[in-house]
Amino acid sequence: MPSRSIWKGAITFGLITIPVGLYTAVEEKDFRFNQLHAKDNGRIKYKRVCSVCGEEVPYDEIVKGYEFEKGNYVVFTEEEMDAIPADSIKAIDVVSFVPLEEIDPVYFQKPYYVAPEPSGVKAYKLLEKAMNDSGRIGIAKVTLREKERLATLRVRDGIFILETMNWPDEIREPDFAELQKDVEIRPQELAMAKSLIENLSDTFQPDQFHDTYRERLEAAVEAKIEGQQVAVEPTKEPTQILDLMEALRASVEATKAKTGGKDTQKTTGKDKEKEKVAKSA
Repeated sequence: MPSRSIWKGAITFGLITIPVGLYTAVEEKDFRFNQLHAKDNGRIKYKRVCSVCGEEVPYDEIVKGYEFEKGNYVVFTEEEMDAIPADSIKAIDVVSFVPLEEIDPVYFQKPYYVAPEPSGVKAYKLLEKAMNDSGRIGIAKVTLREKERLATLRVRDGIFILETMNWPDEIREPDFAELQKDVEIRPQELAMAKSLIENLSDTFQPDQFHDTYRERLEAAVEAKIEGQQVAVEPTKEPTQILDLMEALRASVEATKAKTGGKDTQKTTGKDKEKEKVAKSA
């Protein structure tokens, strides 16, 4: 857990104010490559150059500009930006409480831990218990990095997590002509697909998953450091499905090994009928 918060403010709901700090909850683990000159491995540097006069521009001479039409800008100084009011500048303003299952995951962006300041511990724990007992999460507004964001506030392992969200008008409507095509789904295919889902059904155990690409990249970096050549494996093309039913049948057979060769479906009358239909395909 980082020792310094990235934001300080308060959780507000009704007339209650709880002083809190915001901390990053996720540490992305990835390789950061620098761009080098292939000739001598020199680092590539970028300069802030004015497109009009061609001069390099220091940070203290840079202002924000909004292009309202091609080549024309309205300019804002930092003081003008700070003067624009936002109710959520220093507050996680909880406006309502809803069931988590009502929120489509497409809205979620990035999680943060929300920890109380010493003076707010009792009110923090009171809200935590009340929300746990209610089975609901908070819908809030908060301003981070000069942008007001929609967010959820929920409890996880005794601490609040603030999850920033996309605004509804930021989510694009899907428009794919392929999905308008009328296709025939045979009962045998549907039965097999459901059987495959059953064979692959499990509880979510995060520790079972790891970043295999990052692990291979780490191994490649270590090999390079030791002066070894990195073997280049040919990229495998995805298998083209020529017979959907055969692909489903092969997948079901392959996943039965996970359940000891037994189908995970309960042998109800309806399921037996499905098995008969599948076998007759």
